[in-house]
Amino acid sequence: MSLCAACRVDFVPRVSTRTRLTRLRLRQYTLSPTIAISQWRRSHNWPGPALSAFNTPPSYGHRPGLVNRSSLTSVPRTTPFEKTRNITLSNTLVRHCSYRRHNMCKLAGDIDHTGGATPDPTQGRELLPTNVVPRHYDVTLEPNFDKFTFEGKVLIDFDVQEDTKSISLHTIELDIHSVHVKSGETVITSSSAVTYDESKQISKIELKDSVPKGKAQVEIKFTGQLNDQMAGFYRSTYKKPDGSEGLLATTQMEANDCRRAFPCFDEPMHKAKFTITLIADKHLTCLSNMDIASESEVHSEMSGSTKKAVKFNPTPLMSTYLVAFIIGELNYIETKKFRVPIRVYAPSSSDIEHGRFSLDLAARTLEYYEKIFGAEFPLPKMDMVAIPDFAAGAMENWGLITYRVVDLMLDEKASGAAMKERVAEVVQHELAHQWFGNLVTMDWWEGLWLNEGFATLMSWLSCNHFYPEWKVWESYVTDNLQSALGLDSLRSSHPIEVPVKRASEVDQIFDAISYSKGSCVLRMISTYLGEETFLEGVRRYIKKHAYCNTQTNDLWAALEDASGKPVREIMSIWTKNVGYPVVQVTENEKDSSILVKQNRFLRTGDTKPEEDQVLYPVFLGLRTKDGIDESLTLTKREDVFKVKDLDFFKLNANHTSIYRTSYTPERLTKLGQSAKEGLLTVEDRAGMIADAGALAVSGYQKTSGVLNLLKGFDTEESFVVWSEIIARVATVQSAWVFEDAAVKDGLEAFVKELVSERAHKIGWTFSDKDGHVEQQFKAMLFGAAGMAGDQEIITAAKEMFKKYMGGDKSAIHPNIRGSVFSMALKYGGKDEYDAVLSFFRKSSNSDERNTALRCIGRSKDPVLIKQTLDLVLSGEVKSQDIYLPASGLRSHAEGIEALFAWLTEKWPEVHKRLSGNPPILGSMVTICTSSFAKPEQLQKVEEFFKDIDTKTFAQPLAQSKDAIRSKISWLGRDRDDVATWVKENGYSS
Repeated sequence: MSLCAACRVDFVPRVSTRTRLTRLRLRQYTLSPTIAISQWRRSHNWPGPALSAFNTPPSYGHRPGLVNRSSLTSVPRTTPFEKTRNITLSNTLVRHCSYRRHNMCKLAGDIDHTGGATPDPTQGRELLPTNVVPRHYDVTLEPNFDKFTFEGKVLIDFDVQEDTKSISLHTIELDIHSVHVKSGETVITSSSAVTYDESKQISKIELKDSVPKGKAQVEIKFTGQLNDQMAGFYRSTYKKPDGSEGLLATTQMEANDCRRAFPCFDEPMHKAKFTITLIADKHLTCLSNMDIASESEVHSEMSGSTKKAVKFNPTPLMSTYLVAFIIGELNYIETKKFRVPIRVYAPSSSDIEHGRFSLDLAARTLEYYEKIFGAEFPLPKMDMVAIPDFAAGAMENWGLITYRVVDLMLDEKASGAAMKERVAEVVQHELAHQWFGNLVTMDWWEGLWLNEGFATLMSWLSCNHFYPEWKVWESYVTDNLQSALGLDSLRSSHPIEVPVKRASEVDQIFDAISYSKGSCVLRMISTYLGEETFLEGVRRYIKKHAYCNTQTNDLWAALEDASGKPVREIMSIWTKNVGYPVVQVTENEKDSSILVKQNRFLRTGDTKPEEDQVLYPVFLGLRTKDGIDESLTLTKREDVFKVKDLDFFKLNANHTSIYRTSYTPERLTKLGQSAKEGLLTVEDRAGMIADAGALAVSGYQKTSGVLNLLKGFDTEESFVVWSEIIARVATVQSAWVFEDAAVKDGLEAFVKELVSERAHKIGWTFSDKDGHVEQQFKAMLFGAAGMAGDQEIITAAKEMFKKYMGGDKSAIHPNIRGSVFSMALKYGGKDEYDAVLSFFRKSSNSDERNTALRCIGRSKDPVLIKQTLDLVLSGEVKSQDIYLPASGLRSHAEGIEALFAWLTEKWPEVHKRLSGNPPILGSMVTICTSSFAKPEQLQKVEEFFKDIDTKTFAQPLAQSKDAIRSKISWLGRDRDDVATWVKENGYSS
């Protein structure tokens, strides 16, 4: 699944174009007070701080003379694991979790985990009994668009493993009318009413007589709710061209909502075949995972009219969370450039031709994936459908992928380069799932990363294949890697293979760990093995486990088989433990060596001994003037390595490994000079800046040192590096948002000095000659300079805004629409606010409407802040988008305070509206809390939630509180340091 922008609530501000984690459905957030929410901050895979919610874009310009290993390809390395196996390793056959009890979300059955703990992930799982195993479902459904209900019947063929007198299935909000069980020709009658366990969402059918071991069948008739929670079988509304409201019925089953559509064994390990029949009015389009087997007229008992019954061919073996069906008025376009037909569908609220880019890309991507995965796409068609109400970014239902409108339909005249990249990534992410997740499926949700990590990595690989000029591997360091390192630096993070005990926990792990860290681990092992060896292992994995369920060790076994290397022994440490190390470097000039030492990295800078038990195999990747030495691996607490020439060296070349590097201030200064001399790649420069910024937050170095480092990058030419520079200053600004005005104004003046000259140099006009990356570079600098107070840019933006709102739609290029809107709101008043709100109400383009919502919170006027908050729950904004107007308020102290006050006042209404979709609820909690930075603010958050049942959003709430704690600690250490730096550098009086 692709994470929606909301799902991505970044705790560290990012300036980027791609919002990966396409599926994550709504998580981390931290806001930057100064950078405009602009077009280049879009997204899956999370909506971000006011600054923008997304991660960083591809880069602009290469340094000459460097071998840039920015793809998956690398020289296979040899490590000590192949020479000796006697290093200290935790038991690799069990799960590990090393985050402390306090300050953490207690997933995994409320087991308390500390460093070195090894809980058994299967102990205490809430699973259905295995006395019966489903083999085939025959499902018939008929929605009632007047009453918002549906009538259903399901026939389930199953194998009885042992004589039994009960059958348990998952259901939510289904009224069961009748149950009939057959064993062969014998009808087994049920006893009294079916019993229901609401906490476990299980309906238990008690039988008077035993069902003998062998084949059996159950028939269940039921009524369900065609809900508006974007879960299960639900309704979605849209505005038709004539202004009337349209309605369609669609599905979202992942993670645990197939049970809302029909009684089922709703666990990924219970693969079965599904035959779907939909009963609908004759003019409506009916879609499901497979192609149509037959269509016939039927008499509808529900309406008393004649309708059509559309029956689809049986699916291959698959899990319930991949079942999908849609009924509605839909237009489509089709291509036959792939082996099987591919279509894009959309309701009449969208111009169907805007699906052309995604359609053509899908045909090329499916062909590419068949080639590199060594397995054909096994279904007879591929449909991709734009859904007006959709909680995630997209969902990979086998053969019937569903999307947010904005993540599938691309109007290149109305959307910028960042949006095009976002759409490409989401489409390619979901198509990768057709193999990773659909054909081969994790056996339980702790293996979610096998789906999401793979799909994330493959979307970058395929994007680079089709659009090498986008230079996506350069932005991987500032996007995916920083997303992973940001979340995983919190105590309330979790292992990649996180123990999941109950259904209510699953939605909380669709986050940067499963998506971004998962993909980073895979990229690291690909670098270790070499890309072709890695892909050969992947092909063997797919071939062996097609139509089956797997665990992580199955992947490691396939990679070991292909490479002959001890993959499981190395990689299990990374997937079974929470966190990652910081590697501290001490130089010894006398014997030309470096001492490197690893410790667990926490953003709060207060790692306890019991949290620092895990020793990671750290691939050091030493860059010198002679090239990159891939053979060096730190496998113990500390070790000494020879360096031929200490004049120039850097660890973690191209930042393909998962760790932070802490250098001495003197070495950091030298590396800054090396960057100017062209000795470091784009990835090296951006990654070094990211590490320095993160280490300042945690207290490994002073914030003034990082600001000096950034100031020295005045000759930098790379878009990716500049995006990281701006993001790191924004991180400081977000922590200092409640500090003295003189310091805040000084930081803003610093940003202006950093970017204005370059913004004016490259300009903010766009032409067809501009490259994809150049467009984003121009847009980013324009927005950053203007929001930092560049008067010439502000004047230009105001003039563009006036013409645009006056009807001249060519006055603002789509690349800078968000920045222009943000400047108009920040430096304007009620007139500008009303103009943006009116634009939102009148536009029929999803990207345009999202831009307006994302920017509208920029205004600091108390009256307009209240108007924005009133808009959130007014009904004008779809539930899928309510995070957008709220996120803009995080750009200033007044908005942050107002958000939390609003949340506490409106909590019953917020909870009622979003309780059916925990990911969105968790995102809203994060948005309304994580921007605080004072002890008394943290106390208010803890006090408010202490008597509230938080189990469905415990993880994001814990992460928000950890983010606040880290800012409190940071300010306590460096408040005076930053104030002094700002004054001494002339940015404040």
